[in-house]
Amino acid sequence: MDMQLGIISRVSDSPVLLSNAGKAITSARSKGIPVIYVVVGFRPGAPEVSMDNKGFAAGKEMFAGVDMDEFMRVHPDIAPAEGELTVAKRRVSAFTGSDLEVILRAKEIKHLVLTGIATSGVVLSTLREASDKDYRLTVIADCCADGDEEVHRVLTTKVFPRQADVVNVDEWIK
Repeated sequence: MDMQLGIISRVSDSPVLLSNAGKAITSARSKGIPVIYVVVGFRPGAPEVSMDNKGFAAGKEMFAGVDMDEFMRVHPDIAPAEGELTVAKRRVSAFTGSDLEVILRAKEIKHLVLTGIATSGVVLSTLREASDKDYRLTVIADCCADGDEEVHRVLTTKVFPRQADVVNVDEWIK
């Protein structure tokens, strides 16, 4: 989730994150597990961004002036293969402002494996909402990143295990 050009460039250790995510994606494909990408983005001028939304309002001017097609493009190292879906969302959770839940129901998917940027953003919000929707959840901790390593550690070791299995990529691909 959110492993797109406009976001991944802000991750300090992005080569390691991309390598780990690439291993997870390759393993999922080899096992016939659907890979669904989720990106955040807005229409030209970012009309979806309310000035009442503290998180997005701070970036509204930047969002309004950016080439959204390029901003939303998944990093080429882990780009979708032919036939894989990319879901656009308008808020932090992968479910909010997207058709992700419709796709999951249509494909009868009941177990989600979450990865993404940021651990304290899209991963946390999606995990909480997915748990409330009764999905089984796995988080691949070393396929997630956050601007604050301590927040990432606390979430993946203390908070997420209450609602999800938390593993590293090498454990998951076995």
